[in-house]
Amino acid sequence: MGKKYLTGSCFFAAVILAAAAALAPSNLRAANQSDPINLPSSVIYAASNVWVANAGSDSVLKVHGGTGAILGSFAVGNEPRALAFDGTRVWVANAASDSVTKLDAATGATLGTHLVGLAPKGLVYDGAGNIWVANNGSNNVTKLRASDGATLGTYNVGIKPIGLAFDGTSVWVSNNGSNNVTKLNAATGATLGTFAVGKAPEGLAYDDGSIWVTNSQSDSVTKLNAATGANLGTFAVGDNPSGVAAANGAAWVINQFSHSVTKLNASNGATIGTYSVGNTPSTAMIAGGSVWVANLGSRTVTKLRESDGANLGTFGVTQP
Repeated sequence: MGKKYLTGSCFFAAVILAAAAALAPSNLRAANQSDPINLPSSVIYAASNVWVANAGSDSVLKVHGGTGAILGSFAVGNEPRALAFDGTRVWVANAASDSVTKLDAATGATLGTHLVGLAPKGLVYDGAGNIWVANNGSNNVTKLRASDGATLGTYNVGIKPIGLAFDGTSVWVSNNGSNNVTKLNAATGATLGTFAVGKAPEGLAYDDGSIWVTNSQSDSVTKLNAATGANLGTFAVGDNPSGVAAANGAAWVINQFSHSVTKLNASNGATIGTYSVGNTPSTAMIAGGSVWVANLGSRTVTKLRESDGANLGTFGVTQP
């Protein structure tokens, strides 16, 4: 079998694409039981490579960040929905297996699979040797020791937690079913505060003293002061914002049903630009001067230039 690449064409049937484009992030597998390929649900950058979680094929792809060559495809649990990188290992949240998988970032080898709560859909690494998992089905988060996967604690939060972010000392959790976010002490797991945001919050990102929250049913994002939880502003974006990435003075918001990404000025929330991507984008991350977007509906990943939003390529998985 020849080497696979991320290429500019996508070969899936139009009827399958239309079905995927209508999906919300919370019910991927139910509508795609017969679809064994892709459904990219999350994307991260790890050691110069891009990793993509394919919720429809129970696998993750390792992709060269420069050339688009697929360096490997690795089986994980059922319906991988979130990814995190701890410096040497890639972690995968398997929503339909109630587990997380730990992979060697260099080789893709499975280093362990660890049971967590029900329907894990969010992950974050806290920089102190711990992985945090948002258990969407059990209304709590699990703290794992990254070295061996041991459970260090499970902490109750709001209803249907889905997104996580780390601000240097605290872990933030978006509670999709209770329209708020919870701030936890990363050392002890103690609740430091719960703060109201918009309807059905999903994505979270931290940058320069602020937490950004996407409100998927309010078509807006909320900016919170990470120290106090004070609301610093709520800003209109596109239809059904699901994910957000923030860095270098800008917040990039995924507009799932607008098939676009909005770039906001992080200081005042002003819209800098809105850029078309693939169908039903789900998440984004920023690395190496680029913004990478996973397009759930079109089984692609789009690479945008961070400085001006220029499209540097939209890549589907195919074989030359």
